[in-house]
Amino acid sequence: MLATHQWMGGALAFPDVCKMPFPFPFFNLGLRPMTIPACWHILLYGGPMHNLFAKTPITLLDQPGVLGGIISQVFMQMQRHITGSFTLLLRGGPATRLTSLAVQNRMNIIGFECIPGLHFKFFNFKF
Repeated sequence: MLATHQWMGGALAFPDVCKMPFPFPFFNLGLRPMTIPACWHILLYGGPMHNLFAKTPITLLDQPGVLGGIISQVFMQMQRHITGSFTLLLRGGPATRLTSLAVQNRMNIIGFECIPGLHFKFFNFKF
């Protein structure tokens, strides 16, 4: 299981259809460093881990769609996970992992954790 934590990475969704004034598909990105509340006492590579209760208050890349999403009527809104680990609980909630599904832009689009964190690049070096 590739668990998610506070060090970079994120969830990506497409198409996040927003109005500008006509409907147009955008990418939607929720970055992990903005996620709150993280499990501050459970660290992975020095970064707090995330569980199903963690939410990202702001998503990015749909800023031109200023009239809001087709379903949610908002843009740059909250992202939260809807799937997690079946075997690992962190502070009472299932741990989130790479490939966990996420609802982004407040129910406008479903994305998933597909951008790995920094530890994959930094800790895999062989010296």
